[in-house]
Amino acid sequence: MIVEKLEGSFDITIENIASDKSISHRCAIFSLLSDKPSIIRNYLQAEDTINSLKIASLLGAKIEYGETIKITPPSKIDEPFDILDCGNSGTSIRIYSGLLAGIDGFFVLTGDKYLKKRPMKRVVEPLVSIGAKIDGRENGNLAPMAIRGGELKSFNYSSKIASAQVKSALILAGLRADNQSNYKEPFLSRDHTERMLKGMGADIETELLESGEYLVTISPLNGKKLEPLSISVPADPSSAFFFAVAAVISKSRVELKNLTLNPTRVEAFKVLERMGAKVEYNVKEDRYEPIGDIIVEGVSELKAVKVEERIAWLIDEIPALAMAMAVANGRSEVRNAKELRVKESDRISAVVNNLQRCGIKAEEYEDGFCIEGGVPHYSEIDSFGDHSIAM
Repeated sequence: MIVEKLEGSFDITIENIASDKSISHRCAIFSLLSDKPSIIRNYLQAEDTINSLKIASLLGAKIEYGETIKITPPSKIDEPFDILDCGNSGTSIRIYSGLLAGIDGFFVLTGDKYLKKRPMKRVVEPLVSIGAKIDGRENGNLAPMAIRGGELKSFNYSSKIASAQVKSALILAGLRADNQSNYKEPFLSRDHTERMLKGMGADIETELLESGEYLVTISPLNGKKLEPLSISVPADPSSAFFFAVAAVISKSRVELKNLTLNPTRVEAFKVLERMGAKVEYNVKEDRYEPIGDIIVEGVSELKAVKVEERIAWLIDEIPALAMAMAVANGRSEVRNAKELRVKESDRISAVVNNLQRCGIKAEEYEDGFCIEGGVPHYSEIDSFGDHSIAM
């Protein structure tokens, strides 16, 4: 990290941002779809992503750690001798559910006390409807979840929510179904799964419909193995966004290096632009994902903003975005974000509660909140066991 003081503000270049968590999880899981070793550079070394590797190992993969991670998949996925612990990761438990639903064997997926409170029916119900055998607490809504994998039927499924985790689980199930399947969501959620699997050779077609809905057509593998991954995991825009907000609030300039510039991952930066911040995007490469740098520069005064569209593209960044709203001129509002209530914490309640502690006027809605910009004061806050709130 390079820092230069400039008349009360800062000019910062950050090159060591944490690797992208979503892509790291998928690297561990998707490597099991090949019959050759995958080479992963810059894999995120965090507890949850390491858990995804441990699960791959329990399923028969050989994991070699070093400057790069080499994942050699088994010829046939093993029935594990132990439970599969996903830690705090909703991504891991939901995507692994889609993979294991179509594999002969018995699998138990669990996680920490926070993950065990998160709803799983959004994945379980569509998987059960195509032949998967899944059970868990509250009729399969809560982990631990027991999966008896086997043959799956093709499907035409329309999801009521735009969820990358649900979509990824159904795409993996569709790869093992008995015929071509279709998955539709109300609008495009994060599309790392489609991009990566197509890069590995999967027959997946995507289409943005005139209605605004997004359609994925999945052809089954029919025993075919995919090409292995060879990827350098880009930096995580969600992690970088905290620095972007800090720069905007302090009227500074920050250059964030080697991020994924996937349009479904940079929407929060687009909102900062609407608030008046100067944002520049520089693409450097594009194989599995567009990768490059983002430059963010603060201005003398931020404008209030209403956020109610493409919520799935910035759901993880909303708590940080709320900090910019807290010092903006006017009344900002977030709507259509009820999904925030079923993250690692109830993030709607957590954001409003903590801003009020800091002297900022904030009101909670069922699907979001409003914030009246002001001058926050010192206070002790409660993270509610949620890393995004803590940051």
